[in-house]
Amino acid sequence: MRALVLEQHDRRKEVCEALDMSFVRVKALCRIADEPLTMRGLTAHLQTDAPYTTIVVDDLEQRGLVRRAPHPADRRAKVVTATEEGRAAAARAEGILNEPPPSLLTLASGDLAQLVRIIDQLRH
Repeated sequence: MRALVLEQHDRRKEVCEALDMSFVRVKALCRIADEPLTMRGLTAHLQTDAPYTTIVVDDLEQRGLVRRAPHPADRRAKVVTATEEGRAAAARAEGILNEPPPSLLTLASGDLAQLVRIIDQLRH
């Protein structure tokens, strides 16, 4: 599965090239497009440290993809929100990341159903 997903059909590389940004920036943008987050919340989601998260958000903000604003209830915190352009870029990224490999699309329906069943068993 790893070879199929990450080596033969590397969607991460594809999305990074399409959006001209690192994968951590893509991941941050997609998460922020889902819902506004505090910088602390984004840091936790990305599993990075606060200074690196600031670098990521600075870059996304310079590209016009996100906005930072003071938190309405906590003047020490900042909330990051996706712009319209940011939501469009995140949707494009999700489309690329969720596109199945061509080899999966050619499977017979019975084989595909069996694969889905096996993957569901492995996930639980």
